Amino acid sequence: MASKWPKRLGALVALGVVGGAGFLIVTAPQRQHASVWANLGEADLENGRRIFFAGGCASCHAAAKSEGDARLVLSGGAPLASPFGTFYAPNISPSPTAGIGAWTLAEFGDAMTRGVGRDGEHLYPSFPYGSYARMAPKDINDLYGFMKTLPASDVVAPEHELPFPFNIRYSLGGWKLLFFDEQPRVTIAEADEKVKLGQYLVEGPGHCGECHTPRNALGGFKDGQWLAGGPNPEGQGTIPNITPGSKSMGAWSAGDIASYLETGFTPDFDSVGGSMVEVQKNLAELSAADREAIAAYLKAVPAVK
Repeated sequence: MASKWPKRLGALVALGVVGGAGFLIVTAPQRQHASVWANLGEADLENGRRIFFAGGCASCHAAAKSEGDARLVLSGGAPLASPFGTFYAPNISPSPTAGIGAWTLAEFGDAMTRGVGRDGEHLYPSFPYGSYARMAPKDINDLYGFMKTLPASDVVAPEHELPFPFNIRYSLGGWKLLFFDEQPRVTIAEADEKVKLGQYLVEGPGHCGECHTPRNALGGFKDGQWLAGGPNPEGQGTIPNITPGSKSMGAWSAGDIASYLETGFTPDFDSVGGSMVEVQKNLAELSAADREAIAAYLKAVPAVK
């Protein structure tokens, strides 16, 4: 009887090796097909600037409290505290050494829409590629073109400070398998063109749900809670519900929301505060039509109490 144990143990080890290899294959980083980034033509820099501010790139990648042209120096380094450790925003300036100046459009696009780094590694979802995955290739191309016109910085951002096992990037393949997809966050029946544009801006470049949607223990969005608010993912305070079921914003009209995004003032003449200050500053750079589309979408999403 005892002689069977070595064989059983060997079989279990072999099964574990096969299972582990299968997991790594299934969850390996997946790039976009090269054709996605081919033949997109010359970047539309004005649209690239629009996408830049819609995405709030300066909020994480510029130095804290930057104003004016300093907001366009994307040297990175801003810390993002989380239950999984502290992440640091990378340098995404055109520097060929410290930033992304030597990257190709395909490398940039795969990072944005697939969470795959230049060297083929999984990127942590502290970078909201789960939202950017919904962006159109043309907008990615325009954004990259605009970013190449910004000042270069040779500042090297700190490495992430993550305890075991969160410092093992292979595990991110499993996270993607569970939570990463490109489908709309919500389905809105009979959405008009304005609502569709708002959905694109909010769910894609604007990545509003990254803060305004509560998460489970693994960091994925909770089902049926889109934009319902919850604990601040950085650990301090709460992020408000911005669905029509919100106790605060639920009574606002679409015009109230659009005005707030432009001016920073609520219908009660209170002013924007907290981390929303930077978001509002970015959204004020968009066109009135874009802000109205965002407002229309926020009035159309399912209400969550």
